[in-house]
Amino acid sequence: MAIAATDAQDRVEQLSLLTERLTELVAQSAQAFEEGRPHKAAEQLDETTRLANVYRHESARVRANPDLVAAAPLAQRSRLIRATEAFDAVLARQGRAIAAARTVTEGLVKAIADEVASQRGEAAGYGPRSGQAANKAASAITLNQRA
Repeated sequence: MAIAATDAQDRVEQLSLLTERLTELVAQSAQAFEEGRPHKAAEQLDETTRLANVYRHESARVRANPDLVAAAPLAQRSRLIRATEAFDAVLARQGRAIAAARTVTEGLVKAIADEVASQRGEAAGYGPRSGQAANKAASAITLNQRA
């Protein structure tokens, strides 16, 4: 079945707009992580997730049936290709930013766990078992090196 040129043009236009908007959202998220403000990235998480699901679905359809976009003009398809390349680049940037944030977070958690573990002998409290309760509470976090 041949896809009408207008249908292909509409699909390519919509995919281009979708990809550009998704790229913008992911870039903002990456910037938020780079600036140490992950809460800012979370503000647009719902929209990013929704658009990412639409993108995944539509790109899978086009991969399965390239004729869906083949009849669109070359200039329009080129715009989609550039938008996709920009999206791939911003995804890589976001991946690096998230990995860096994860490394920092894991380092902080380990430093806190180490500090708690070092203070186990210094537990303060009243009664003969007060130090034991503090030691048990500290061991839970220090035993989990992945936390």
